[in-house]
Amino acid sequence: MAGISQAIVGALLIGALNTFGDFVWARFIPAHRPLFGLLHGTLLCLGIGSYLGALRRHPVRGAVAGALIGLGAAGGYYLLARFVGYAAMFVLWMALWAGFGLLNALALGEPRSSVGTALTRGAMAAVGSGAAFFAVSGIWTRPPSGGPDYAYNFLCWTIAFLPGFLALLLRKSR
Repeated sequence: MAGISQAIVGALLIGALNTFGDFVWARFIPAHRPLFGLLHGTLLCLGIGSYLGALRRHPVRGAVAGALIGLGAAGGYYLLARFVGYAAMFVLWMALWAGFGLLNALALGEPRSSVGTALTRGAMAAVGSGAAFFAVSGIWTRPPSGGPDYAYNFLCWTIAFLPGFLALLLRKSR
């Protein structure tokens, strides 16, 4: 199966980016503000879109679309969280992966670029990554008393991102 190494590299890179985000939140942001969450989501998804775009030779298109997906997901979280609390995080995490499924197929020229395939891959990314995201959610819902363990956070974030990248990038070898 082709695409495994690309998925692993993507999960490692974005896991590192999100761990850096954890560092910034812990070190420089004394109180949560929606503006910081919107910025975090936008920059994180800019990274995902850039990576997916670079794989398809459209890094700028991927970056811009990724940033818009991230801004939409973060904004959606703040709207939905008023009604369902933290559960909104999981819903929007899955929605952003569905968005990346569509982006990867329709805007970045993924080889099997039908809408049906895009939706299927996006759904697989959403469910797989959503389950992994839920499994590691303790890194922010039950943080350690001594502050973040960045090596552990990196491992958790990599695990959370891997199913999404696998669903989008895995393909049969020729």
